[in-house]
Amino acid sequence: MLTQKEIDSLEKDGFLNLGPLLNASQVKEVNEAIDALLNNEGEKAGSELFDSKYIRHPTEDGVDRLADLVNKGSVFDQFYTHPKVLAAIETVLGKAYKLSSLNYRAAKPGKGLQKLHVDWGNTVVNGDYQVCNTIWLLDDFVENNGATRIVPGSHKRNELPNDVLEDPLAPHPDEILIQAPAGSVVIFNSHVWHGGTTNHTTKDRRSIHSYFCNRSLPQQVDQQRYITSETKERIGEKGMYILDVK
Repeated sequence: MLTQKEIDSLEKDGFLNLGPLLNASQVKEVNEAIDALLNNEGEKAGSELFDSKYIRHPTEDGVDRLADLVNKGSVFDQFYTHPKVLAAIETVLGKAYKLSSLNYRAAKPGKGLQKLHVDWGNTVVNGDYQVCNTIWLLDDFVENNGATRIVPGSHKRNELPNDVLEDPLAPHPDEILIQAPAGSVVIFNSHVWHGGTTNHTTKDRRSIHSYFCNRSLPQQVDQQRYITSETKERIGEKGMYILDVK
């Protein structure tokens, strides 16, 4: 599903823009579903993350969140079963992977800035990567609306940003911004230094993250705990394998 050039780029830089995997009508459908969930869940939105000891910052200020999208409609199935996305995940993690969580994050106006960080507690040895993330853009990512920043190649460093940077919130001289149209999907090795930037516009900057991990690790959202019979029937054996549910 990936060209050798794409594989090499993901290995070298730690991220890969797969281009548009959703068309305009699909993006609209997803955003409408998200709006309905935010309205229905209110203050409980994202609560499936709050009781997880594996989430570092479950209540990030200045963002809207939703969690456990696996069980909130068939419109979200594509976010963790798309074959090209899975091919990219396998490039980073090998075949022994599973979905850790499927969440929505929107940076509010004036908010969204994150420290440069990694999604793993320590550096890795010999490319033994444990986590890999996927950003599905539900709005255009542009220079001033809180686009994610990444330091290319930093997944290969034997040091963590919080240990070596004087100010992990400050711009990094080597960072790049992910800038792409809505519907695009970006894979990034979660050991690469990355973080959200400030949304300087008057509108939310919306995205969905399908986050994968090594099959031996605990999930951010315990899929077995939350899985519904309706979801099981809908996703079949392949989907259940990816979720690691019985």
